[in-house]
Amino acid sequence: MDAASLLLGLLLGALLATAVTLGVVALLGRRRPADDGLEPVHESLDHLHRLLAGMERARATAHGELREQMGTVGSTSAQLKNETAALVTALRTPHVRGRWGEVQLRRVVEVAGLLEHCDFVEQPSGTNDEGAGVRPDLVVTLADGRQVVVDAKVPFTGYIEAVQADDRDVRAQRIAMHARQLRAHVDQLSARHYPTAFRPAAPFTVLFVPSDGFLTTALEAEPGLLEYGFARDVVLATPSTLLALLRTVAYSWRQERLARDADQVLEVGRKLHARLSTLSGHLTRLGSALSTTLTRYNETVGSYERSVLTAARRFDDLGVAEAPVPEPQEIEATVRTLRPAEVPGSPETYGAVTPFDVAGRERDGTSG
Repeated sequence: MDAASLLLGLLLGALLATAVTLGVVALLGRRRPADDGLEPVHESLDHLHRLLAGMERARATAHGELREQMGTVGSTSAQLKNETAALVTALRTPHVRGRWGEVQLRRVVEVAGLLEHCDFVEQPSGTNDEGAGVRPDLVVTLADGRQVVVDAKVPFTGYIEAVQADDRDVRAQRIAMHARQLRAHVDQLSARHYPTAFRPAAPFTVLFVPSDGFLTTALEAEPGLLEYGFARDVVLATPSTLLALLRTVAYSWRQERLARDADQVLEVGRKLHARLSTLSGHLTRLGSALSTTLTRYNETVGSYERSVLTAARRFDDLGVAEAPVPEPQEIEATVRTLRPAEVPGSPETYGAVTPFDVAGRERDGTSG
């Protein structure tokens, strides 16, 4: 509306200047009616008149568009006001407020990287040491098997009233009421003895505050609220602090899995080493047996050649045999012994264990 008023003032000033100019021109025309030198002035005035008419049309169009936009802004503001009022009314309802806190808590847990039914359980039921049934919003399992109980049902009616208050004194009273409500909820959680219902559990309960502003506003009225909760084994946590806590839990879970996998790898390595030792013993005995077998074979071939083939060659000399008796050859081979590697990880360490070797060369037309 300020821009429209400024534009209207400019147009009125221009019209006033035009009226003054036309008056001056008319006065000069009455004094010199036959003077043809005023023709350019008339043309200029006509041009100015057309410009003013165009400006007036533009002003009317802009004023209409501005009015339409202001109407849209007004309707949007009214709709936003109604929706805000509906949201505030909904948050005043205990079950809606509790559900919102649960949704916020679930979102924080998902961002922390925890897995449902593996790292945490939602709304489990239990019985405390006094025999009363309890049902927290969340139970997080730590790497060592311990559990951390989290509750998200936080009253903040006083906070909403403090935000809506226009008077400073009323706002201070509502903030003090909000702090008292939060302190009373700390007492309620402490009286429920959540850790005794989920053993083994950490000796404290986490009170999840769905917004950092809720806790900050309460600490303005009661700075010792955190210490009050610590003294009653209740830890007040906002989304940022709870996220840090849960990320630490998730990190501990990952480290526990890595440690467990490392233990399994170590156990498999130990079993493999024991089996390699057994196999090495078998290979050593097999090499000894092969060496003994080669020695016995060569001795047998020598005895056969000396005692049997000598008589068999007589048949060949007499022409009785149809074909000469084949003569077996001695086998010259050495059994490769196991030798320790000089440098761990060197190529000699791998492939050094073989049943036997024929010195890497062919002997008597065979490879051993």
